[in-house]
Amino acid sequence: MASDVTVYTSNDAFFARFADLGRGDLFVGRLRLRRNEELLAVDLLHRGVRFYPSLLSQLLSRSKALQGRLLGSWMVPGTTVITDLHDLHRLIGRSAAPEAVEGQGWTTKLDRKDAGMGVHKWPDLEAVLNAATFGALPLPFLVQPFIANATDTRVIILGDYLEAYERANRGNFRANLHFGGSSRPVTATAPMLAICRAVMQRGGFPYAHIDLLTSPQGEIFLSEISLRGGLRGARITPQEYQQRLAALHATAAAHHQRPAGSRP
Repeated sequence: MASDVTVYTSNDAFFARFADLGRGDLFVGRLRLRRNEELLAVDLLHRGVRFYPSLLSQLLSRSKALQGRLLGSWMVPGTTVITDLHDLHRLIGRSAAPEAVEGQGWTTKLDRKDAGMGVHKWPDLEAVLNAATFGALPLPFLVQPFIANATDTRVIILGDYLEAYERANRGNFRANLHFGGSSRPVTATAPMLAICRAVMQRGGFPYAHIDLLTSPQGEIFLSEISLRGGLRGARITPQEYQQRLAALHATAAAHHQRPAGSRP
């Protein structure tokens, strides 16, 4: 029997009706999934439950390792997802393994760390292997060649709102605004926006905070992407940000609402 399609905006209400969710039901907002609950996404998508933002974008926002797997073609060449020590040994032992530029080393990104807290620099892959082998570098993580003197740019795309700003930190390479960094507004170039749009489309992001790296040679690479990031350094205020975000969510809820009895 056909039944009403329901729009949920509350995690509590959504999970209270979890067993009854069906095709066409919509959840608007960030779905609260604990680390050991993420496989529920398979069940929800199989049942035809819809999400805004997309469930794929939500999972990508949580995991840098997943970003490396799905979005790695936009990242620094040689970016590799390390899920176990075999991956790292294969990377080291492969004859065609990407080599870091002499003297610049490698960086690793821990899977679920933000604000630069999980980014580390290593002189070579053997140092990465030693740390991972002895438990100092928890799996999974992302490893990629380090680009010296790269420019870090954050781009915020929120509906028709767009802004970009460069971030720098004289104290370390992380361009971390939380620990002494500085920023300045810039105009996002056409190549930057092309990468942003392509990555957002691939990951199903309706809006995003996108961090880009520009090499001294002018090459532009994706660093990471998230549905939500810090606003330190941004021109948009937290209040305006929340208003614009709420408007996007309200529009999505209204657009996806169907009349009673319309479930396919």
